[in-house]
Amino acid sequence: MGHSQELSELKRGTVIGGNKSIWEISLLLNIPRSSVSGIITKWKQLGTIATPS
Repeated sequence: MGHSQELSELKRGTVIGGNKSIWEISLLLNIPRSSVSGIITKWKQLGTIATPS
């Protein structure tokens, strides 16, 4: 199993604001493609990148 760590708001914003493919964003930020995809999906469904508190 992998180690889970919350991404910074800056990285989440970069995922949404970047006009690149999931693969390119993953390489740029050195995070898994599944994380990038999950952030984009959450943003599309909920309109937010904030983590629940």
